[in-house]
Amino acid sequence: MFTAFRWLTRILMALLALAAITLVIAYLFLSRSLPDYSADYQIDGISAETEIVRNNANVPHIFGASDADIYFALGFAHAQDRLWQMTMLRRTAQGRLSEVFGERTLKIDELLRRYDLYTLAGQSVAAQDAETQTALEAYSRGVNAWIGEVNLSALGRGAPEFFFFSNEIAAWQPADSIAIIKLMALQLSGHLENEVLRARTSMLLPEDRLRDILPDAPGTGITALPDYASLMPPPPPGGFPVRQALDPLSPFKSGVLAGASNAWAAAPERSAARGSLLANDPHLAFTAPTLWYLARLDFATGGVIGATLPGVPAVLIGRSDALGWGLTSSYLDDQDVVMERINPDNTEQYDSGAGWKDFITRRSIITVKDRDPVTITLRWSEAGPILPGSHYNLATVTPAGHVAALEWTALSANDTSMTSAIRIMKSRNIPQALDAASLFIAPSQNLMLADTDGIAFQLIGAVPNRNPAHDTMGRMPATGDKLQNRWAGTQPYAKNLRVLKPTSGLLGNTNNKTTDAPFPDNISFHWGDTHRIQRWLSLMKTREVHTRESFIEAQLDTVSPVARSVLPLIGGDLWFTGTPSPAGTPERLREQALELLAEWNGEMNEHIPEPLIYAAWLRALQDRLIRDELGPLADSFTHPDPVFIERVYRNTDGAAKWCDVIQSAAIETCADIARVSLDEALLRLSERYGRSIETWRWGDAHQATHDHPVMGDVPLLRYFVNLRQSTSGGDFTLMRGLTSGEEPDPYLNVHGAGYRGVYDFADPDSSVFILSTGQSGHPLSRHYDDLGVLWRRGEYIPMSLDPDLARAAAVGITHLSPKAP
Repeated sequence: MFTAFRWLTRILMALLALAAITLVIAYLFLSRSLPDYSADYQIDGISAETEIVRNNANVPHIFGASDADIYFALGFAHAQDRLWQMTMLRRTAQGRLSEVFGERTLKIDELLRRYDLYTLAGQSVAAQDAETQTALEAYSRGVNAWIGEVNLSALGRGAPEFFFFSNEIAAWQPADSIAIIKLMALQLSGHLENEVLRARTSMLLPEDRLRDILPDAPGTGITALPDYASLMPPPPPGGFPVRQALDPLSPFKSGVLAGASNAWAAAPERSAARGSLLANDPHLAFTAPTLWYLARLDFATGGVIGATLPGVPAVLIGRSDALGWGLTSSYLDDQDVVMERINPDNTEQYDSGAGWKDFITRRSIITVKDRDPVTITLRWSEAGPILPGSHYNLATVTPAGHVAALEWTALSANDTSMTSAIRIMKSRNIPQALDAASLFIAPSQNLMLADTDGIAFQLIGAVPNRNPAHDTMGRMPATGDKLQNRWAGTQPYAKNLRVLKPTSGLLGNTNNKTTDAPFPDNISFHWGDTHRIQRWLSLMKTREVHTRESFIEAQLDTVSPVARSVLPLIGGDLWFTGTPSPAGTPERLREQALELLAEWNGEMNEHIPEPLIYAAWLRALQDRLIRDELGPLADSFTHPDPVFIERVYRNTDGAAKWCDVIQSAAIETCADIARVSLDEALLRLSERYGRSIETWRWGDAHQATHDHPVMGDVPLLRYFVNLRQSTSGGDFTLMRGLTSGEEPDPYLNVHGAGYRGVYDFADPDSSVFILSTGQSGHPLSRHYDDLGVLWRRGEYIPMSLDPDLARAAAVGITHLSPKAP
């Protein structure tokens, strides 16, 4: 027995030693791709010595003899820290993910090939001005220089992911950078999905109930639409809605994740220090690393600092010494689904409204790992690409004998958005920036500006020129055999919404409704916010003058205006009613929850149970209100809509009808539904978090999910690459942390501010910013998550253009110099 035990001990020790050796070898291989930030490189493609000074937060400050060398060094720095992310963004835009990931991503590639974004990006290179083409070419040389160093010096293939997947890296080209901008447009556009959802819902509900569940933003009334079924023949049988899990690699996110942001500005007269103020925090789906990358570029026209996208040679959000610029999603309706009627005698033709036209057709071959290539046929009408019914649930609304085409401003072969971005970055004042923004095509954004003299707001991006007689006003698919349903180009830039020198001295946008103009000049019927803007207004009104700190306070505000307005409505008949119930009963749990909510101020604090109870109650309530009317379609409404719930509980236009369960004999009241929904929510929460309601924490459910898109689901590895943090905020707070809405973890924080910046032109170097992860995309780097710790705590780092401050305590200075002849 002793001998057996001794041998078992030896075997165990040997296995542990082998595991340790394996880990050491793996670390040595994987860590070789950690860049040396203090190295010197002699490389081709640069004209003079250039420095990349990485400050103590690993933000590169780039100094060179020419602007071209600055762009070169930015490409070099991007590739050092984010090479895997850049190649993944490019592969996604090209529709070439399946070469690496196999059949898993085949549907993603198929749809990207139909959009043909990469071809359009390549054609758009020639549309850029000379300075932008120089920037794109220099940037590409910088990226390729680092790829060359990786190959020459065997630097761990450039990133750890290349050890697990294909290590083939094609040379970077100018078209790649433009394709990433177009990919961003795709991620920020959700009107196609909204059109299909409205069409599907309209076939189930009468017009007055459709206005409840898909409400317009409060404000000027909108002319009622005809129901979808009256506009065109019914779809063929079998086109049932399909719920598909969203792949982390897919750029096609749910419509509720189509983009959001905050931006506000104060003119000098509303600033305590008499200098303009600007705050901006764009909201995107969380990933590790975040999509943003901080950089300072020292151009001949002056320094700029802020957020870049790896793969793009521009500071897209940031400041110079004279100008600050921020972006929010405009929610411009820049997409229309056009149902093209096919010629029954020739399926290669469609009815253009002016006669039969041939589809533009070509074939595309998708290479798929571990299986045969797949050939698909791409078809375009004059509206845009033909999309199969299997995507976006288009089959549920496509009439027999028709196919769905997408008309979209981003499908331009002369897209000058990159030129616009570089010109805005180099502008020295608001008029120059406004002029530069005229070239921006997509994705449409609200541009918030501040300079030393004042502030401004401008809608940028191409606005479709729709016919006032359009059958659906762009809110639902329309047939293309009527000319009034097709766009007549785009509107002139001069018509885009602009606000200069507001009398209040303040400007703000939280994706709220920005205009009451009638169709077709209304910009959109669908907006991203109806409540956060009210909270912002209340915070702005509390002060006559503002400071950097008050703008930071607003960015980090976690009070839910929805909780404050909706809870008294749905709980009005439940609070302080009935007799005390015995401990341990559902009635007693409900009483405890109501007592807590009655004393709660609506702050979505991660350390308390009230936000969790409130969120679960609203989720259960909306599902119970709509499930019997909508059936499986109710699954498409993943997030509670406070405007819908307010309409129901205020009985606006008879909306209280939603409370009666049509499939039951009893007549349910809204109080009944509220009570049963609360009990259901509490039951689910107690099953997940225990029966002690005082121990529940919002932050346990509302964790920010900065997950690695590729390795985030791999056992064991996910603990090294995923960043999960308990967070405050919620769907409707200024410090927005949008919940997933998907079981089994519907309250995970999946979408929010990956970047926050506050710029103070009274003292520009006191400006601050922060990222939600770190600068590096390398999981073994200490800069993979270092900024995320500060982000979670609501802290910032300085945004200084002072070279001496950058060099102080720098993590390294990289010297790039031309190769000797």
